[in-house]
Amino acid sequence: MTSETTTNEKLNFKQILPVLVIVLVDLMGLSIIIPLLPLYAARFGTTPLVIGILQASYPMMQFIGAPILGRLSDRFGRKPVLVASQIGTLSGFILLGFANSLPLLFISRIIDGLSGANIATAQAAIADSTTEKTRTQGLGLIGAAFGVGFVLGPIIAFIVLAATGQNYQAVAFTAALFSFASILLTSFWFKETVQQSENPEASRKRRPFSFDAMRNALKNPAIGFLLVIMFFYRVAFGGYEQLFSLFTLTRLGMDARDTSGLFVLAGITIIVIQVVLIGRWSRQKGDRWLVLMGLGALAIGLIGTALTPAAPVPWYEKEKVLESMAGKGEFRVSTQSINIKLPEETAKGWSGITWLLVASIPAAVGGAVLHPAINSLISKSANPNELGGTLGVSAAAYSAANAVAPLFYGILFQWFGGPVPFFVGGLILAGLWFFAPRVVK
Repeated sequence: MTSETTTNEKLNFKQILPVLVIVLVDLMGLSIIIPLLPLYAARFGTTPLVIGILQASYPMMQFIGAPILGRLSDRFGRKPVLVASQIGTLSGFILLGFANSLPLLFISRIIDGLSGANIATAQAAIADSTTEKTRTQGLGLIGAAFGVGFVLGPIIAFIVLAATGQNYQAVAFTAALFSFASILLTSFWFKETVQQSENPEASRKRRPFSFDAMRNALKNPAIGFLLVIMFFYRVAFGGYEQLFSLFTLTRLGMDARDTSGLFVLAGITIIVIQVVLIGRWSRQKGDRWLVLMGLGALAIGLIGTALTPAAPVPWYEKEKVLESMAGKGEFRVSTQSINIKLPEETAKGWSGITWLLVASIPAAVGGAVLHPAINSLISKSANPNELGGTLGVSAAAYSAANAVAPLFYGILFQWFGGPVPFFVGGLILAGLWFFAPRVVK
């Protein structure tokens, strides 16, 4: 009895390893493209607003696709849904490589967004393969795979660009190679995790998705408030991620290379938390504690970021930053056309970057624990036969927030200044932290 209990409390890493590797390879393909997408679009004479809409198109398609793929995986199994969605992602990357107009660019991101909604299926496969004791750790490892992918992807993109003379098409085709590798891994390594339904006929008749399913999930008090937390956490943290480089540019005079270094440091912090600490914290403190701690830490991190002193880094030179933004070769634009207001070279010092590094620590901690902890609580409250569909609704809320975040933060940034969106995001999370103890049991 003691031996069986001990086994149930330990994560079967060998069983979930194929899912983690597949997610990692998928995310490396995606993260190779993300940093270059605005520059890719700029070749076609787009405005910042259109670029923002382009960035929002991917998560909006995920919002539509995630519940559908999640429910289909309940009906047909995780493996066929993963393979089909990965084929769609591969098609999107190939089309991106051949895109010679803005409409083709949009079509490629729409296809990839619908296909990239397979994260709900991967999360469901992890939930299938874990117990209630180990589920948070398993879902946390998916978050760690995200972190590793987002650290390695930009590095690979930098190497490909350097080797091909800034050829953006080569980066898109490299992403396609990673997508093709994920198809092979899923086809030949991943084993189906869905158990045969006791009522196959009812399973076949279950609709792939309906808005009733989403409404029912929201009506469940245990799940509904968790979905609200998921949405607003992602609006706050997603906007933080997507506008962080613009904030550091206008506040501290940091160019893309400098900010990439901060992203790598944050990514490493998130990986350490999700690989080493989150499983231990979940077993010792519970998922509810993780959610509350994550909300508080992220609120402190965002408000701290908003209060960063406007002191450019010591090595800041305005003309050099403008030159790096203008680009080189056929993609070069005039520095006069850059409308971003950069700080002056007065008052340079270490206070701004030091403050920001300190504020980034609680932000990274909160961002690392919230997603897996919320999904773990949702999975424990869901009907086992509806697990994929319920996690699909969660992924839809996550994707909808990713679409709202750049627009919400961008409007606040443009109208009220760089610190305001981060401050507002922190206040939203502080409000959720206040109410969560009364609702999350």
